[in-house]
Amino acid sequence: MKCPFCGADETAVADTRINDDGDIVRRRRRCLKCDKRFTTYERAELRLPQIIKKNGSRVDFDRDKLAASLSLALRKRPVSSAMVEAAIARIEEKLLALGEREVASEKVGEMVMRELKKLDKVAYVRFASVYRNFEDVDEFSKVVREVSRSTPPSGR
Repeated sequence: MKCPFCGADETAVADTRINDDGDIVRRRRRCLKCDKRFTTYERAELRLPQIIKKNGSRVDFDRDKLAASLSLALRKRPVSSAMVEAAIARIEEKLLALGEREVASEKVGEMVMRELKKLDKVAYVRFASVYRNFEDVDEFSKVVREVSRSTPPSGR
């Protein structure tokens, strides 16, 4: 770490402290040349990838847009907001785990569909019908049959 006062390359760490949340490290440093002290802060940089849309344009990942899409599909469905937040967190974790700078929107859409399928079958069909842009009733029926086969019978 260069000294901000004299520009020397040699500094020593005098004190290290971690904040209460454990996500920021504060270091007090001393320049070995001019003996002045300064503080640095370290935090992990977790950058979600940019999304490559179908038309080739690139946009930053938008958590609010993801939440809005899930909320729309789950409208009037018995799914708690905590479950939705957990699904969003899982999608973000998967995107970070990919380690890619850019991800196709189709890949994100497939992640959303997998999460919705676990949360609520009706919401999954709603989202799939828009996401896959069904052209006719047969395509819609195929997805409904697929979901019906994967749903265990209820005791009603």
